[in-house]
Amino acid sequence: MPHLHMEYTANLPELNADVALLRLNHALVASGQFSAEFDIKSRAVQVSRFRVGTGLGERGFIHVQLAMLSGRSPAIKKQLSESLLAVLHELCAWPAEVDVQLCVEILDIDRDSYTKTAIGH
Repeated sequence: MPHLHMEYTANLPELNADVALLRLNHALVASGQFSAEFDIKSRAVQVSRFRVGTGLGERGFIHVQLAMLSGRSPAIKKQLSESLLAVLHELCAWPAEVDVQLCVEILDIDRDSYTKTAIGH
């Protein structure tokens, strides 16, 4: 725990998803909210077919969804959201011809029904 999902549009050529995930993971570790860096699972999906609004101009987005065990206060969730958004903002040089939206969503996973095991070293 937690699970971080990042979706980003294909029209952001300077975005390096591997670097983005590593930086996001570091921000989660630095938050002090998670007991072990090994528990953080993140993944990125490039979206090739998308639409932002109804305008004809070039638009794109990065959407990060952080799912974690329930029980954290709204203030902690807001801190996590803001720290992840700050990481997104600093990831790369954004293309001048693309209007880019960066967003972070925090989700609760039901503590009573979540199970996990680790296999290996």
